[in-house]
Amino acid sequence: MQIHSATFVISNTDVNNCPQSHLPEYAFIGRSNVGKSSLINMLCRQKGLAKTSQKPGKTLLINHFLINNEWHLVDLPGYGYAQAGKTQREKLRKMIERYCLLREQLVSLFVLVDIRHEPQKIDTDFMEWLGENGIPFAIVFTKADKLGRQAIKDNVEKYKQQLLETWEELPEIFVTSSEKMTGGQEILDYIEKYMKNE
Repeated sequence: MQIHSATFVISNTDVNNCPQSHLPEYAFIGRSNVGKSSLINMLCRQKGLAKTSQKPGKTLLINHFLINNEWHLVDLPGYGYAQAGKTQREKLRKMIERYCLLREQLVSLFVLVDIRHEPQKIDTDFMEWLGENGIPFAIVFTKADKLGRQAIKDNVEKYKQQLLETWEELPEIFVTSSEKMTGGQEILDYIEKYMKNE
């Protein structure tokens, strides 16, 4: 799949205010500062589509983008933003959970993970929650340019081993670098395959 057009549609804080369309949705989520905005901009080949920032926790809304007039890319708030107050963290958690559970147009979630780190409980807990609630998801490792090939392989393997302790089957896994523009085409081809099977 090639993205020919990507336009911002709407930002909001409630799943009930999401676009009233029947277009399929593919949503991106991850911890703050995981490189989500950079990945979305790379996929869409538009530098300023999703707002990037040096300051984590910038995405506090559900953001919809219309892609090729065929589907919506959804930029969800980052979870686990340490500097957010307890009230705001709870508000974001509810916003994310309501979108994931109630949005019928959601086809798959892409959970972004920084490949440089060991498996983090906050990420694996979120994946467990998705599994328990039957929400399809794939794992997208980001910032692969920061590691060598063997370290990438080792870190992905660690994640797989940890997940296999509780999962019978592993989700689809992608390794990306927004810096080197790698891994994005595989994600788009995966979305295209999903859409053809619908």
